[in-house]
Amino acid sequence: MKPTIVLVGRPNVGKSTLFNRLTRTRDALVADQPGLTRDRHYGIGRVGERDYLVVDTAGFDPVAKEGIVHEMARQAEQAIAEADVLLFLVDGRAGRTPHDEQIAARLRRAGRPVHLVVNKAEGLDRAIVAADFHALGLGDPLPVSAAHGDGIKQLVEIALEPFPADEGEAAEDEGPKVAIVGRPNVGKSTLVNTLLGEERVIAFDMPGTTRDAIAIPFERGGKRYTLIDTAGLRRRGKVFEAVEKFSVIKTLQAIQEANVIVLVLDAAQDISDQDAHIAGFALEAGRALVVGINKWDAVDDYQRDRLKADIARKLAFLGFARFHQISALRSQGIGGLLKSVDAAYAAATANLATPRLTRTLQQAVARQAPPRHGMARPKMRYAHQGGMNPPVIVIHGNALESIPTSYVRYLERCFMDAFKLQGTPLRIQFRTTHNPYATRD
Repeated sequence: MKPTIVLVGRPNVGKSTLFNRLTRTRDALVADQPGLTRDRHYGIGRVGERDYLVVDTAGFDPVAKEGIVHEMARQAEQAIAEADVLLFLVDGRAGRTPHDEQIAARLRRAGRPVHLVVNKAEGLDRAIVAADFHALGLGDPLPVSAAHGDGIKQLVEIALEPFPADEGEAAEDEGPKVAIVGRPNVGKSTLVNTLLGEERVIAFDMPGTTRDAIAIPFERGGKRYTLIDTAGLRRRGKVFEAVEKFSVIKTLQAIQEANVIVLVLDAAQDISDQDAHIAGFALEAGRALVVGINKWDAVDDYQRDRLKADIARKLAFLGFARFHQISALRSQGIGGLLKSVDAAYAAATANLATPRLTRTLQQAVARQAPPRHGMARPKMRYAHQGGMNPPVIVIHGNALESIPTSYVRYLERCFMDAFKLQGTPLRIQFRTTHNPYATRD
């Protein structure tokens, strides 16, 4: 599992600036549903070849007792409990404050590694700006500038040093990694037990860790799979019902670890923003996806029609995915669901031959040429595969910088139809051949 870095500190010390610096985007997933405030942001960071999860929290006041400040503190406490390492940000220009001291006292009891980060240190003597914060008792302060990027790479390397690098993909004979994700009470646990063919423990309590998404090898229909579950099944002498507690961290970790995502929806409920957020993150991560609409047997025709319309409106961006009406409790539709998992995995890991890719590209351009941009029309010469899981197609040619998004979508459909890439998103990259004589007089 990828380590989780949580940013904490009082308001206006630069947590969001650091978050954007670490994720290199302002478009990170925002969890905005009951129990999770809109001020908790989740995203993926990278240093070198290593990925990690990063969480931005609202301004933290550990002694707040009521009101919105208390709610913000409660969300920060939840993030602290899920963290592998904490980055405590302070303002180097404002100096140490009583509020910082209250947060430091709380973090010393957190049972997590804490790194004291002195932000806004650009242009200042770093030894002097750090000296004031030694009194917080959290080790040597690390002066950085989130706004300018100074010291950020070294900070992340220090934070991730105790965590081993990913060991790579599982052995081929273990089959695809399949993550079961979805919001609470949609039937994830029931589906897990149905897939496994038994009620068994797939998560356990371990002091000092919050990563209770666990991988379980299983076999069904003569094929092997590795299941990554986030349902949180517990056992105390016998199997109890799942504790369906939604954890953004566990869901994001499971999505990152998996080859194929099974998004479980509840046929008796409308599609929520939370469903769309989970699906959107899977798409952003480039994961193959299958959607299981659970409890289909428990709703009438009116509810089914309403749900289909809701899906068409809110999950239209999942046009590449197969949708299945299932009943995990009665084991109905499970065989078809797994066939789609197999197809999605095969599509995500397919080898796409360069000659066929180029022919498909030429046929697509012959049917519909890319629009002109000024005096020039983009010219596409050939295509080859640039990666898999998800498939990446690299197109070479001239004046490709002006290709509009609508035409990219058209090319994606052409390639997906030609190679029958059902169940996986597709990425297209353009490589423009520059004219060596363009800058000559």
